[in-house]
Amino acid sequence: MKVTIAQINTTNGDIAGNVGKIVDAIKKAKAEGSDLVVFPELTTFGYTSQDWFQDADIIAHASDPLETIIPETKGITAVVGTIRQNPDPNGRRLFNCAAVIHDCQLVGYADKTLLPEYDVFDDPRYFEPNDTRRIFEIDGVKLGVVVCEDFWNDKTFWKERLYDSDPTDEVIGMGADVVVSINASPYNKGKIKLRCDMVSHRAKRQQVPIVFVNLVGGNDGIIFDGASLIADEEGDIILQAAAFEEFVETVELDCRKPDARGITGSECESIRQALVLGIRDYARKNGFQKVLLGLSGGIDSSLVAALACEAIGPENVLCVMMPSPFSSDGSVKDSEELIRNLGCESRLEPISDSFDTLVDQLDLRVPTKGGESLAAENIQSRLRGVILMAISNAEGRLLLSTGNKSELAVGYCTLYGDTNGGLAVLGDVLKTEVWAIAGHVNESAGREIIPNKIIEKKPSAELAPNQFDQDSLPPYELMDPILKMYFETKSAPSEIIAAGNDADLVYSILNKVEHPANEFKRQQLPPTLIISKNAIGVGRRRPITHKYRR
Repeated sequence: MKVTIAQINTTNGDIAGNVGKIVDAIKKAKAEGSDLVVFPELTTFGYTSQDWFQDADIIAHASDPLETIIPETKGITAVVGTIRQNPDPNGRRLFNCAAVIHDCQLVGYADKTLLPEYDVFDDPRYFEPNDTRRIFEIDGVKLGVVVCEDFWNDKTFWKERLYDSDPTDEVIGMGADVVVSINASPYNKGKIKLRCDMVSHRAKRQQVPIVFVNLVGGNDGIIFDGASLIADEEGDIILQAAAFEEFVETVELDCRKPDARGITGSECESIRQALVLGIRDYARKNGFQKVLLGLSGGIDSSLVAALACEAIGPENVLCVMMPSPFSSDGSVKDSEELIRNLGCESRLEPISDSFDTLVDQLDLRVPTKGGESLAAENIQSRLRGVILMAISNAEGRLLLSTGNKSELAVGYCTLYGDTNGGLAVLGDVLKTEVWAIAGHVNESAGREIIPNKIIEKKPSAELAPNQFDQDSLPPYELMDPILKMYFETKSAPSEIIAAGNDADLVYSILNKVEHPANEFKRQQLPPTLIISKNAIGVGRRRPITHKYRR
């Protein structure tokens, strides 16, 4: 049996475009002599369509895309992720399902049973669960079809499970010769290997081939990495799709040829690819051809500039340098060197005169070394935000904000200043990870893209004389492990302390994270590209007004 992975990049609500990609992939599969072509979850409408799935017009036309797809399946079987109406007047109006189509006939549906509502997921808000199972027998082959979460509850793989039932185990028990799992599984650090291990484990344990097809592409801040795979009944991966790109390819199920082509290298490399895809798709799907960012001469904005140039081409990237009275000469020179290395466009828009005017007009104290003048410091950031937004408005450019997760977590940012933007590129990337990725960019290129002077520079907002981040924050090397445990694994303070972190430091940092003023800032951030679990934004939900501070 020949099987085709059809890992395609969908856009929410672009039904014609999504169906067009489905039809193209079916034609390619047929040309390659495939018997079965499999698409990701909710390929027709887009998985992250959110409350569009409650719209009466969407519900009424849930089955319309299949009218175009079904006639294209002459001589082949297609499993397509889509939605269908719930005929029962009680419950949610839609099922999240896989349509099984064979030789121009709709054979039936496999509806999703397990509906996740953790992290970025909110399936119970839109879909009705259905615990009905069936086997689809096609030309003598029994297919067991499951939708995403229905595959992710293997009691022999997971130490802790969210659900009692295991729909995949059930269809295997019903005699499935092949398991087909369609997915919209977002990228998180370490998740590509986790999926491979999970699929291989079940295939080997239950002696059944598994076709695991995952969505690829950026949708708002959520990034789907693809990395689809097929495992034979011995647990060997015989087809591994490329990560972070569309992939349509066919393999014979009993080929006995292990394939590791699509596995990415280091964690830094997979994060880099995820961020590049996130920038590219957010710009493209929202109609932006050009972007801009404020370039300070620091590591964060430098990395964003490098990623943006890779995502949409240096000719479409504008870096704006906006020195203030407290900007060092080195910051401007380092920025100019980076711009030459990248080959992108740049502009110089100094803010010193505007800053002096506002300080005089508002009778503010000018920042001095060791003398805090928060209002005057924030004015500099907000002046830069005004300039960047003006250019964005005038030229139709997408503004990329450059703050990292470490700063955003503890509120070390200026609302309506450096938080301005249409997309927060590094909002889920810790400062120590920023340094690692920047070094990886240079190493991968075999040359100095981001000047080493920038990477090695002591972090500073340069809003006051001789100001450095460590004047206000603990060293990032101490802070980031605490933030990582608190956000990504939801560890309690006692667990973080038990891991070897100073107790006073832990409580000091967590009090900053949970301070209402800092949550207020975070809730006004632009969409954030997500690379980890429980990320700032849709992956982590907190009230602004509370008394839960540690």
